[in-house]
Amino acid sequence: MTDTIKVGIVGAHATRGWARAVHLPALSALPDYTITAVAGTSTESARAAADVWGAAHAFDDPYALMAHPDVDLVVIGVQLPRRDGLVAAAIAAGKHVYCEWPLALDAASAESLRAQAAEAGVQHAVGLQSRNHPAVRHLHDLVADGRIGEVLSASLSYSLASPDVWSSRYADLFDATKGVNHVAVVGGHSLDMFRSALGDFTELSATLATRITTITLEETSEQLAVTSPDQIVVNGLLESGAAASAHFMTGGPAGEGFRIEVHGRTGRLVLRASDDSLVGPEFTLHASDGPGTQVRLPIPARRLLPDAPVAVGNVAEVYTDLARGIRSGEPITPDFGTAASIHRVLDAIRESASTGTRLHLR
Repeated sequence: MTDTIKVGIVGAHATRGWARAVHLPALSALPDYTITAVAGTSTESARAAADVWGAAHAFDDPYALMAHPDVDLVVIGVQLPRRDGLVAAAIAAGKHVYCEWPLALDAASAESLRAQAAEAGVQHAVGLQSRNHPAVRHLHDLVADGRIGEVLSASLSYSLASPDVWSSRYADLFDATKGVNHVAVVGGHSLDMFRSALGDFTELSATLATRITTITLEETSEQLAVTSPDQIVVNGLLESGAAASAHFMTGGPAGEGFRIEVHGRTGRLVLRASDDSLVGPEFTLHASDGPGTQVRLPIPARRLLPDAPVAVGNVAEVYTDLARGIRSGEPITPDFGTAASIHRVLDAIRESASTGTRLHLR
């Protein structure tokens, strides 16, 4: 491998998409990487994307990109329903892999990909980047350092505004079988952020409800039946023994975003988001040591790209850690093992909700 890590992007687009908005500025700003190849849905779209991404090679076939010697790292930027076989193919080609979240439909599939990557000796990362926000890291450090004493309980809530009319491009979001619904996407990103600060669930029970039963497709005015839940309620215990709850709610014209409250023997910490963005909010953090003592705590400065949008900075942190792992061979997080563990929690949420039982994860 040369001085920079050569990157091929599957799912690159010239004008729109998460990869265009977030991965391109992150990769372009990091000296560890050179974008050398893109793959799109057609030769024309791939060439247009290559011009924007500054890539020398454009493919209408993602497998050709994976086979090219000028690619060290494959970034899988297409959604899960259209990703069948791509992650495994990149691993089989001997390439390092960065895959967007969700990694797979379930924990067993995610664990299989982790095992394949380990067997092939390639590094792997997954797009659970919100754990890298300086406020989330600071919350973790304050709890670990005993700022509020022994943690007694913690709660997570996330509310998201949701329109009644959607482009057909987002139809999979409302299908419980596609793997990109609110349980997988909202639940996965939120719970990984929560557990990175406070630890894993060891047991839980869950309730899922679909309160919005139809949405309208913008292009045709067709009514689409919704099968995926928009209300996700979880309660249980963390590995510390602390009681914990999480409620993810979508729908209606207004959302408040994230709120994490941590109660300890000697104080309380509250982390609040600036808006209802799932992956791009700023946060404020307050501490209280008794009645009338609430104070706002400073958030440490971002280590990378301090002037970049939040999501770009968080993703840049993942890429920086991945570069270190590629060069040193050391494991990094969030990786496919991280993804498999979150998928296990999501599988347990679905099972608990469908059976009405409390499940032990460890």
